[in-house]
Amino acid sequence: MSGGWMPREEWVKTQPRALVASCVLLHDAWGRLLVLRYSPEEPNAGHWWLPGGMLDHGEDPWTAARREAMEETGLDIGHEPRLIGIDHRVDVLGTGPVLDFYFDGGTLAGTERVRLSPEHDRYAFLTLDELTEPSLTMHRPILAALHTAARDGGVVCLRDGRPW
Repeated sequence: MSGGWMPREEWVKTQPRALVASCVLLHDAWGRLLVLRYSPEEPNAGHWWLPGGMLDHGEDPWTAARREAMEETGLDIGHEPRLIGIDHRVDVLGTGPVLDFYFDGGTLAGTERVRLSPEHDRYAFLTLDELTEPSLTMHRPILAALHTAARDGGVVCLRDGRPW
Protein backbone atom coordinates (compact mmCIF):
# COMPACT_ATOMS: atom_id res chain seq x y z
CA MET A 1 0.00 0.00 0.00
CA SER A 2 1.93 3.04 -1.16
CA GLY A 3 0.80 6.37 0.22
CA GLY A 4 -2.61 5.07 1.23
CA TRP A 5 -4.36 4.27 4.44
CA MET A 6 -2.73 1.60 6.61
CA PRO A 7 -4.30 -0.25 9.54
CA ARG A 8 -2.98 1.09 12.85
CA GLU A 9 -1.37 -2.26 13.80
CA GLU A 10 0.72 -2.17 10.61
CA TRP A 11 1.47 1.55 10.88
CA VAL A 12 2.79 1.11 14.45
CA LYS A 13 5.29 -1.48 13.19
CA THR A 14 6.74 1.14 10.82
CA GLN A 15 7.44 3.68 13.60
CA PRO A 16 10.90 4.25 15.10
CA ARG A 17 11.80 2.27 18.22
CA ALA A 18 13.99 3.61 21.02
CA LEU A 19 15.11 2.44 24.43
CA VAL A 20 14.41 4.80 27.33
CA ALA A 21 16.61 5.50 30.35
CA SER A 22 16.45 7.89 33.30
CA CYS A 23 19.23 9.44 35.37
CA VAL A 24 19.33 11.63 38.47
CA LEU A 25 21.51 14.62 39.18
CA LEU A 26 22.16 14.83 42.93
CA HIS A 27 24.20 17.55 44.63
CA ASP A 28 25.70 17.90 48.06
CA ALA A 29 25.53 21.14 50.05
CA TRP A 30 28.65 22.42 48.24
CA GLY A 31 27.14 21.91 44.78
CA ARG A 32 29.23 18.85 43.92
CA LEU A 33 27.68 16.10 41.74
CA LEU A 34 27.23 12.53 42.93
CA VAL A 35 28.83 10.11 40.46
CA LEU A 36 29.15 6.32 40.67
CA ARG A 37 31.85 4.01 39.29
CA TYR A 38 30.84 0.71 37.67
CA SER A 39 32.22 -2.45 39.31
CA PRO A 40 34.78 -4.67 37.52
CA GLU A 41 32.05 -7.23 36.70
CA GLU A 42 29.93 -4.68 34.80
CA PRO A 43 30.11 -3.97 31.04
CA ASN A 44 31.18 -0.36 31.74
CA ALA A 45 33.72 -1.39 34.39
CA GLY A 46 35.71 1.53 35.75
CA HIS A 47 33.54 4.20 34.12
CA TRP A 48 31.83 6.85 36.19
CA TRP A 49 28.30 8.14 35.62
CA LEU A 50 25.16 9.39 37.33
CA PRO A 51 22.72 7.14 39.18
CA GLY A 52 20.21 5.80 36.67
CA GLY A 53 19.32 3.12 34.20
CA MET A 54 16.77 1.70 31.78
CA LEU A 55 13.03 1.78 32.38
CA ASP A 56 11.27 -1.42 33.38
CA HIS A 57 8.26 -2.47 31.31
CA GLY A 58 5.37 -0.06 31.89
CA GLU A 59 7.45 2.31 34.02
CA ASP A 60 7.48 6.08 33.45
CA PRO A 61 10.80 7.99 33.40
CA TRP A 62 10.38 9.64 36.84
CA THR A 63 9.50 6.34 38.53
CA ALA A 64 12.53 4.71 36.89
CA ALA A 65 14.81 7.55 38.04
CA ARG A 66 13.55 7.23 41.60
CA ARG A 67 13.85 3.42 41.56
CA GLU A 68 17.36 3.49 40.07
CA ALA A 69 18.55 6.07 42.60
CA MET A 70 17.25 3.90 45.44
CA GLU A 71 18.73 0.69 44.00
CA GLU A 72 22.13 2.19 43.18
CA THR A 73 22.65 4.57 46.13
CA GLY A 74 20.07 3.73 48.80
CA LEU A 75 18.83 7.34 48.53
CA ASP A 76 15.11 8.12 48.25
CA ILE A 77 14.48 11.13 46.02
CA GLY A 78 10.75 11.11 46.73
CA HIS A 79 10.08 14.81 46.12
CA GLU A 80 8.23 16.16 43.09
CA PRO A 81 10.05 15.33 39.87
CA ARG A 82 11.73 18.10 37.92
CA LEU A 83 12.91 17.28 34.43
CA ILE A 84 16.16 19.07 33.58
CA GLY A 85 17.19 17.38 30.35
CA ILE A 86 16.48 15.00 27.51
CA ASP A 87 19.20 13.44 25.36
CA HIS A 88 18.58 11.61 22.11
CA ARG A 89 21.48 9.27 21.42
CA VAL A 90 21.34 7.95 17.86
CA ASP A 91 22.94 4.56 18.46
CA VAL A 92 24.15 3.09 21.75
CA LEU A 93 26.45 0.09 21.38
CA GLY A 94 24.55 -1.15 18.34
CA THR A 95 21.17 -1.26 20.09
CA GLY A 96 19.77 1.70 18.21
CA PRO A 97 18.44 4.97 19.60
CA VAL A 98 18.13 5.74 23.30
CA LEU A 99 16.21 8.59 24.92
CA ASP A 100 17.71 9.64 28.26
CA PHE A 101 15.58 11.61 30.72
CA TYR A 102 17.48 13.57 33.38
CA PHE A 103 15.89 14.69 36.63
CA ASP A 104 17.06 17.03 39.36
CA GLY A 105 17.31 14.87 42.46
CA GLY A 106 17.89 17.89 44.67
CA THR A 107 20.51 18.72 47.24
CA LEU A 108 21.38 16.16 49.87
CA ALA A 109 21.30 17.36 53.48
CA GLY A 110 24.58 15.65 54.31
CA THR A 111 23.09 13.21 56.80
CA GLU A 112 22.24 10.61 54.15
CA ARG A 113 24.43 7.56 53.73
CA VAL A 114 25.20 6.34 50.19
CA ARG A 115 24.82 2.55 49.99
CA LEU A 116 26.12 1.23 46.68
CA SER A 117 24.58 -1.70 44.83
CA PRO A 118 26.87 -4.48 43.54
CA GLU A 119 26.71 -2.69 40.15
CA HIS A 120 29.05 0.01 41.51
CA ASP A 121 32.21 -0.09 43.60
CA ARG A 122 32.82 3.61 44.38
CA TYR A 123 31.08 6.94 44.56
CA ALA A 124 32.31 10.50 44.74
CA PHE A 125 31.00 14.03 45.01
CA LEU A 126 32.84 16.15 42.45
CA THR A 127 32.72 19.71 41.13
CA LEU A 128 32.63 20.20 37.37
CA ASP A 129 36.35 21.12 37.51
CA GLU A 130 37.12 17.83 39.28
CA LEU A 131 35.62 15.70 36.48
CA THR A 132 39.06 14.66 35.26
CA GLU A 133 38.58 10.88 34.94
CA PRO A 134 38.39 10.11 31.17
CA SER A 135 34.85 8.65 31.26
CA LEU A 136 33.67 11.87 32.95
CA THR A 137 35.79 14.25 30.88
CA MET A 138 34.08 13.08 27.69
CA HIS A 139 30.69 13.69 29.37
CA ARG A 140 31.62 17.08 30.83
CA PRO A 141 29.47 19.05 28.30
CA ILE A 142 26.32 17.12 29.22
CA LEU A 143 27.06 17.30 32.95
CA ALA A 144 27.74 21.05 32.73
CA ALA A 145 24.49 21.62 30.79
CA LEU A 146 22.50 19.53 33.28
CA HIS A 147 24.14 21.27 36.23
CA THR A 148 23.18 24.66 34.76
CA ALA A 149 19.60 23.51 34.07
CA ALA A 150 19.25 22.22 37.65
CA ARG A 151 20.65 25.45 39.08
CA ASP A 152 18.65 27.82 36.86
CA GLY A 153 15.38 25.89 36.72
CA GLY A 154 15.64 25.18 33.00
CA VAL A 155 15.52 22.15 30.72
CA VAL A 156 18.24 21.29 28.23
CA CYS A 157 17.70 19.33 25.02
CA LEU A 158 20.69 17.28 23.92
CA ARG A 159 21.63 15.27 20.86
CA ASP A 160 24.28 12.63 21.50
CA GLY A 161 25.31 14.41 24.69
CA ARG A 162 25.67 17.86 23.13
CA PRO A 163 23.28 20.80 23.62
CA TRP A 164 21.51 21.96 20.47
